[in-house]
Amino acid sequence: MAGIDEGRKFVPVRIAVVTVSDTRTLETDTSGQVLIDRLTQGGHELAHRAIVKDDIDKIVALLKELIADHKVDIILTTGGTGVTGRDTTPEAYDQVCEKKIEGFGELFRMLSYQKVGTSALQSRATAGVANGKYLFAIPGSPGACKDAWDDILKFQLDARHRPCNFIELIPRLKEGKRA
Repeated sequence: MAGIDEGRKFVPVRIAVVTVSDTRTLETDTSGQVLIDRLTQGGHELAHRAIVKDDIDKIVALLKELIADHKVDIILTTGGTGVTGRDTTPEAYDQVCEKKIEGFGELFRMLSYQKVGTSALQSRATAGVANGKYLFAIPGSPGACKDAWDDILKFQLDARHRPCNFIELIPRLKEGKRA
């Protein structure tokens, strides 16, 4: 049965939150704040917070910086996952991720469909792995951030979740890589 096994130890992780936006500031970034509130209330640590313009080169540069940072375990981005010309977060992920986690976007859209109907098709939420770290691209609305955290990430980023979770796999993410 899926769920939290209270007999197991909680393992906090260090999470970076990046908002992709041409207009948001730290004061107006409600989506990034939703993620920060939820991850800290969940017992995790905010390792880094940033806002980056919706420009693929700038997104890739920041993602590479965070992927190389030994103080970051997980990267959450919010914004830039739509279908307009400025929405380039998934393309940035394609440039930095070594492996895709296809099921994240699929599950997010399935859960989203229950709330917003066929508008869920407009989301290009995605996820991947790079240099032993998980990256999750979440749409830029506060509601989407709540849904991604409450319905997926709070469970998969909890080492107590059964039958399996992403946290228990972190030590194995670099298997097979050359030093």
